Amino acid sequence: MGPTAFRIAELPEILRGLGWAVTDVGDAVPTEMPDISHSNPAVRNLDAIIAWTKSLSERAYEMARACDFPIFLGGDHSMSAGTVSGVARHSQDLGCPQFVLWLDAHTDLHTLHTTTSGNLHGTPVAYFTGQTGFEGFPPPLAPVDPRNICMMGIRSVDQAEKRHVSEIGITVFDMRAIDEQGIVAPLNSFLERVRAANGRLHVSLDVDFLDPDIAPAVGTTVCGGATFREAHLIMEMLHDSGLVTSLDLAELNPFLDVRAKTALLMTDLTASLFGRRVLERKTRTY
Repeated sequence: MGPTAFRIAELPEILRGLGWAVTDVGDAVPTEMPDISHSNPAVRNLDAIIAWTKSLSERAYEMARACDFPIFLGGDHSMSAGTVSGVARHSQDLGCPQFVLWLDAHTDLHTLHTTTSGNLHGTPVAYFTGQTGFEGFPPPLAPVDPRNICMMGIRSVDQAEKRHVSEIGITVFDMRAIDEQGIVAPLNSFLERVRAANGRLHVSLDVDFLDPDIAPAVGTTVCGGATFREAHLIMEMLHDSGLVTSLDLAELNPFLDVRAKTALLMTDLTASLFGRRVLERKTRTY
């Protein structure tokens, strides 16, 4: 229901109002689900996630080739295993390095072997960076270099993931770093790296990046997230940079929303990324 909630919040109409030509290509569907199991008994929905990853990777690759700026709307953040691997494949075709800005409370660096919850929305970063431990999944054709990933807003990481972050070289600005340094300096340092490498930048925005007081519609809330203004500032800076080439809007669960406040906020943040300024913004009552 995540994509439907974004449509009800008028995301396509708002982007058209900013001067963008928008085409809604409809909902993706999974490929045929394999009959597969795993030695880790905690793993859940493995057949469905493999089928969705195959489908979304192909759709994302096709969309990246066909349009200037694909936007992927979804619920579960496992979608990014497919979307990021698809756009990275297109970047490889163009001879450009793929960068990823991961806006999330979690690093999502588990593999099928290390997850204890069995929730595979905790695995996409490990998958699209080409880590081992994904038996049954199609190998990503253009793995993202972990050193080209910047994570912001992180505040819920277990020990296995902490070790993995340091081992593979992902840049992480957790909420303490943001409290100490603010948003501008960390984000600018990453954007300068993207610009210097002539890279293409994918932004993956998880609802739980935001503080649950302003964005309750997610099943993985973690207190102490980004504020309304911190989130908008990130999007405004990303727009000003001109570097973003694709976007995920993930983990929106409308059944957990309050008068659609999360869907509307995510839509407003997307509008900021696409160029809406504060003085052009109509005030909404949530």
